[in-house]
Amino acid sequence: MLWQALGLAGGLAAIGALLTIGVDGQQTRFAGVFGGLGRLASGQLLQPHQPPLVATLRLAMLAAGFALLSVLSWMLVIAFADAIAARRRQRELLALLARGDPKAPGALVIDYPAAAAYCLPGIRSQIVVSVGTLELLAPAELAAVLAHERAHLRARHDLVLIPFTSLRRTFPRSAVITQAYRTVALLVEMMADDRALRVRGLFARELATALLRFGTAGAQCPAGALSAAEGELTARVNRLLAPPPPLCRAAQAVVVLSAAALVLTPLLLLAMA
Repeated sequence: MLWQALGLAGGLAAIGALLTIGVDGQQTRFAGVFGGLGRLASGQLLQPHQPPLVATLRLAMLAAGFALLSVLSWMLVIAFADAIAARRRQRELLALLARGDPKAPGALVIDYPAAAAYCLPGIRSQIVVSVGTLELLAPAELAAVLAHERAHLRARHDLVLIPFTSLRRTFPRSAVITQAYRTVALLVEMMADDRALRVRGLFARELATALLRFGTAGAQCPAGALSAAEGELTARVNRLLAPPPPLCRAAQAVVVLSAAALVLTPLLLLAMA
């Protein structure tokens, strides 16, 4: 939640800073950027006798703000479209190559010798495992992996990752955004681990062993899918075997309030600038 709020607040702050510079500063109190944009719509953006350099700078910043908003929105749409297209291609291949197997109830099995286990989110969600996975894992370990994938599907963790995928494509050289994506991806896997362990009869040791086997085998995941082998496996295994204490309700409340404050602050500053 905090990472999502940071990403949204960062985008709003960057766009808002450009728009704040771009709109005319001579406004009534609390008219803010929104009032300036209203004057823009009525053709009254610039004041008479404004110095040409100031007017040019304001217009350039205003254009940059709208351009950044457009680019971020477009890249988000592209990230969604690419993920949907990749999943469609996977489903077309699975319709030709996959089969059911009583060893993996509720999943499709592909005749692939290497280890692979992943899910395809969406309206027609699917879980896929390879023959190599069936040979690699014990029945209890396989059950833990399948529970992990079902947790991804139920919580729609793919939607959590889409905004960070979009930001990483927009700013591919940003180390901060790359690290944010990796961190959120790891947290998503940890959430699925936790949900999987709520299934009756499953133990942390079984899921941890399955992850270690996947790591040793170098399991792969296709584009558009979520896999149990993703993320920093060492950190996940250590957390499974020595789980930290859960957050108390007061700490959870602080997280929620902090996330809300992060998003509301740039919006309030825009309204009051």
